[in-house]
This record gives sequence, structure tokens and C-alpha cells, in this order.
Amino acid sequence: MAQVPPESSAALAEIVAYSRRQAMDWSLVLASQGIEATIERSAERDRWLLLVAPHDLERARESIRLYRAENRGWSWRQELPGADLELHWGAILFCVALALIHSLGAYQLPLIQDRGAMDSVRVAAGEWWRLFTAVFLHGDLAHLAANVTFGVIVLGLAMGRFGAGLALLGTFLAGVFGNFCGLKLYSHSYTGLGSSGMMMGALGMLAIHSIYLWKKNPKSARYILSGIGAGILMFVLFGVDPNSDILAHFGGFVAGLVFGAVLALAPARIVRSRTADHIAFFFFVTISVIVWILALR
Repeated sequence: MAQVPPESSAALAEIVAYSRRQAMDWSLVLASQGIEATIERSAERDRWLLLVAPHDLERARESIRLYRAENRGWSWRQELPGADLELHWGAILFCVALALIHSLGAYQLPLIQDRGAMDSVRVAAGEWWRLFTAVFLHGDLAHLAANVTFGVIVLGLAMGRFGAGLALLGTFLAGVFGNFCGLKLYSHSYTGLGSSGMMMGALGMLAIHSIYLWKKNPKSARYILSGIGAGILMFVLFGVDPNSDILAHFGGFVAGLVFGAVLALAPARIVRSRTADHIAFFFFVTISVIVWILALR
């Protein structure tokens, strides 16, 4: 921003802004057009002045007019939810648990892999718990590393946004739904395993987490759609691998969008309470224990 000596300010033309933020925005617009401007506080309350050279006045006003026309109707001026999200340490513990289960299944108890993997033929024969247990298993170390690396970030952020228990339960069910999609939509028998559907569920929950803003301000649609679009792009980047179970990934992502929208739109006093989070964590642990008991009995 150009600095103008005090003695020359009287010879400059004035453009009135009604807040410091507006003056800063307009000064950036003028700078982008090569117009030098200086911001000063007006003697009148809540008035700010942009001082420009007289020969630039008309061009400056036209640039500001075009800027305002382009942004007409867009007056978002509040903090976005989740702007201060932090990674929840619980995601690290969960990923460590996945690593321990993989170590047991790969080296000490191969029975775990055989009894817990998603097998469409056995599920059709009545072993429905495989839809759940397969979420905890991985084919090899590279598969585990990929899911853990991605999961620490997206699952950690989802747990920070919705609470550890609610995020774990929601993403776990999203992974189960992904396995169910594969069961119903693949025309051939297949086996599968991995927590990638669960991690895609966490991505879906994060992509939709700001939808509740729609109830407060319809103009928030731009931010909501931007978040969903970013989530879709990340899904394409990480979830559409020809060598992976794309249906499980897609089902998990869609389920995550649904669960995330439900949690975001539900009354905050209920969803964000410790009681709700503890209940959700209890169900997550209980379901996990029951399905593994059924698998290993």
C-alpha cells in the first residue's frame, strides 16, 4: 500500500468506506488494478477513507463498483465451524489397535484373518458379523500403513469435530455399510478386508460437517458446497484405486455424508454432550466385542 506524506493528503480524492474491513478489501481491489490508495480513519465515527490521486478517482470507483456487483448478496461475516479443529488423540490409539490386530492375525493367530475377513459366500450363508469384523483387518503391512496414515488425519479431525465416541461409531457403521454395498452390488463372490471404508466415512463426515449453518444463514451454501466438493475431490484422490474395493470406499463415504449431516443438524446440546459421546462409545465397543465373539467362538 502506498504511503502518502501528510501534507499531500488534502490534495487526494476520498472514497468513503463504512468499516475498516471494507476499506481493507477495497484497497486490495484497487491495488490489483494498479491504483495506489491510503487508508485513513475519518473524523466521523465508523467511517474510513481511501485516499487516491484525483486522476485515479473514476477508475477506482468503477473498480469498486464492479467488485461489489460481483459479490452482491454475499455478506458472510462469521467464524466457520471447525475452523479451530484439532486432531483428537483417540485416533492414534485406534490406529495402534488396528496395528496390534494386524500383528496378531498375520503372525500369531492366522485364525483371526480367516474368521474375520469379509467373505460374500459365508456372509450369505449367515455369517453376517464378517461385515463388521472385516473393518478391523488388513491384507498386509502396506495396506495397514496406508489406512493408518490417512486415518490418523481424517478420523482424528472427525473425532475432534463430533466427539470421539460419535465419530468412532459413525465411521465404523459407515465402513460396515461399505462392505454391505460390495455384498449387494458385486455380481461375483469375493473376499475383502480393511478399514478404508471406515476412513472414507470419516472423510464424508468432515466434508458435510458445516451443513448446520444453512439453518442460520442461507448464504452459507457456498461454504457448505465447497466443503462437500473438497471431500469428493479427496475421495477421488484416495478412494478410487482400481486395485482397491471402490464400492466399499464409495459406500463408506456416502454413509459418512449421511451420518455427518445428521450429527451436524441435530441439537448441539444433545449431540455435543458427554453423555451422548459416552453412549456412542459404549455401543461401538459393545458391537465390536460381540461380532468378534461370534467370529471366534
